[in-house]
Amino acid sequence: MEQPESHISRLARDAGFDTVAITTPDGMARAAGHFDQFLKAGRHGVMAWMADKADRRKSPLTLWPDVRSIIMLGMNYGPAHDPLERLDRRETGNISVYAKGHDYHDIIKKKLKQVARQIHRTYDAEVKVFVDTAPVLEKPLAAKAGLGWQGKHTNLVSRSHGSWLFLGSIFTTLDLKADNPEKDHCGSCRNCLDSCPTGAFPAPYQLDARRCISYLTIEYKGHIPAEFREAMGNRIYGCDDCLAVCPWNKFARRARENRLFPRPELEAPDLADLVELEDQDFREIFSGSPIKRIGRDYFIRNVLIAIGNSGNSACLPQIERKLAEQNAVIRSAAVWALRRLAEEETFAALRQQYMDREEDGIVREEWQK
Repeated sequence: MEQPESHISRLARDAGFDTVAITTPDGMARAAGHFDQFLKAGRHGVMAWMADKADRRKSPLTLWPDVRSIIMLGMNYGPAHDPLERLDRRETGNISVYAKGHDYHDIIKKKLKQVARQIHRTYDAEVKVFVDTAPVLEKPLAAKAGLGWQGKHTNLVSRSHGSWLFLGSIFTTLDLKADNPEKDHCGSCRNCLDSCPTGAFPAPYQLDARRCISYLTIEYKGHIPAEFREAMGNRIYGCDDCLAVCPWNKFARRARENRLFPRPELEAPDLADLVELEDQDFREIFSGSPIKRIGRDYFIRNVLIAIGNSGNSACLPQIERKLAEQNAVIRSAAVWALRRLAEEETFAALRQQYMDREEDGIVREEWQK
């Protein structure tokens, strides 16, 4: 008779997962300590939800006292091409690999539920599924289960899939044999640390999210600090630099799930087109995409910064139209882009036209720089 562990592994792979391993809910003290340090240093920035349920994150048993085993599952989303190649195409927007296709939350959650239902029916065990949106320390749990190890960039690295794994978990009351953790294979490599455009790694295995372009373009709902804008380049949603330079990617393969394949219109979208999007257009274009969650205004903020880095003065008419936008973060980014691309006389004339009626202090400061 097939053992539960091998049966569950087969169910997971049949559902479309590329890797699966099992761990226990205990033994998380070290990961919890690192998480505490991260929070105490304020490196989570505005992501208050991390601190709000910190106790649940630090211990799966606090999240669900009845859990006996945790099944960690990974789905490969490896790109067909090096995602850094498009960073030089400054008139186009660069979107993180994970966000170019369908929203992975929807894909993975559906497959997790499929596997969990089969476990429940077969073994009469209770199950709960989680994918990214619940207070679960998925990367430490995945490392503990043996799916890979947390690299110096704090992300999971797999010997088989490099840096390109989406993670999900099934918590269950079923007692299962745990797999062995994976060893750290980073060695002396510093590629991920040295590649970061904004210096978001204060030390190996430490991340300051407040300096991370993924955080700034996705989580942060404010005026992006001036010190990071030029370094953002044409990255309008997320950043893949630290992931893409990992040597272990040489073993990675392209994603199997076709819904994770990049949509053609998101491969290298024209910044001049994106900056014109109104709310309805934005919602339609990014329907079913994780990009939709940040909202049109903050997306346009990101696009304007990319335009400011593009050197493309042909976008000046679009920039000027954004100076009258309702949202101050858009107006501020537009002023910054305008200063980067316009002639001094043009900038001075527009400053005289718009600054006197500007009520937002940060935007006024942007005009006065």
